[in-house]
Amino acid sequence: MDERLLTLRTEIEAIGPLVETSLNIEQGAPPYLVLQPEDMDALLDGAEDDPEQNLPYWAELWPSGIALARAIAREPQMLRGEQVLEIGSGLGVTAAAALRAEADLIAADYSRESLLLCRYNCPRIAEREPETIQLNWRQPSDDFLALVGDGVPIVLAADVLYESRDVAPLLRFMEQIVAPGGLLWLAEPGRPPAARFLTAADEAGWSRASTTADGPWPDPKDAAVVVGLHRMWRR
Repeated sequence: MDERLLTLRTEIEAIGPLVETSLNIEQGAPPYLVLQPEDMDALLDGAEDDPEQNLPYWAELWPSGIALARAIAREPQMLRGEQVLEIGSGLGVTAAAALRAEADLIAADYSRESLLLCRYNCPRIAEREPETIQLNWRQPSDDFLALVGDGVPIVLAADVLYESRDVAPLLRFMEQIVAPGGLLWLAEPGRPPAARFLTAADEAGWSRASTTADGPWPDPKDAAVVVGLHRMWRR
């Protein structure tokens, strides 16, 4: 393990016990080995004082992130050489697929711990570390909006819609950061807020092509989950 990964591993171990999970993402390729926290209860206890009430969703391997990574792996030309922003990078599964597709990637998440794991997992999978930025997309900073300027051509988002309060802020945010004519590639597992977001985006003039993906997923309790994959183009 090189010095950079050792340094990251030392920081990550402060989170608590860790476990490594093997994911089959790309057909015919070695599995993705993903390091993640083992004790979700401790993370939930630590989130009690968060004024934004952001629970540690980043610490789970969600079907949506896996489905989006698999979709990218099937069509790497969609991202190759493109400037790409991922919001809600979680453990880095989708980010790793984007880096393997040779995207120019910035990975963003609300959680500093998430970004540490993303920076650790990606080089082990894709041999590249993404640029990362800490972001609350409900209230993006002026510095962040200045960074994206007139918008980025491709934005990735997997499982970012958990609550009804997220719908309007997310659409407003996407109108700010997706370049005119650019693509939002959204993955979601059928929660009602996602359906409301898609309807609101349709009404706002976004065009959309949607497909679905089923497992296998790493957690048996997700066996019945069907993920919606939506390519959404800003007008």
